[in-house]
Amino acid sequence: MIKNIPMNTRIDFVNKLLTIWENSVRETHHFLSEKNLIAIKAEVNDALMSIENLFVFLKENEMLGFIGVENRKIEMLFIDTMFRNQGIGKKLVDFSIKNLNVKYVDVNEQNHQALDFYLKIGFEIKSRLELDSQGRNYPLLHLHYYED
Repeated sequence: MIKNIPMNTRIDFVNKLLTIWENSVRETHHFLSEKNLIAIKAEVNDALMSIENLFVFLKENEMLGFIGVENRKIEMLFIDTMFRNQGIGKKLVDFSIKNLNVKYVDVNEQNHQALDFYLKIGFEIKSRLELDSQGRNYPLLHLHYYED
């Protein structure tokens, strides 16, 4: 089940979401230094509290993953490492495309798993930036979704 997390209740869920985020990033973002991971974690904490749309995927009341969307762009998508490759990410993206009219996502160029995932479900690479949005040396690929 996919459930919205309203801004006024997010404080109750942030620790669990940050745990999902950190475990997922440690498994998929091997290119990040520990120093940058810690700095980004603080940024993610703030983003979780302020992002326009935040949805979690629940199974038996357990949060298995989440997606954050703002201005038709996926800003965050992370799945608990124990539940990866079970279709949860695709369900969250499909939900966001259908219900939030998502068209965009940025992916770290070095995150081959995420890039392959988005390309497989219909996103296309449109451009590349040398630095991430915070000016760190992690190139970003801008992807765009086109419906068939």
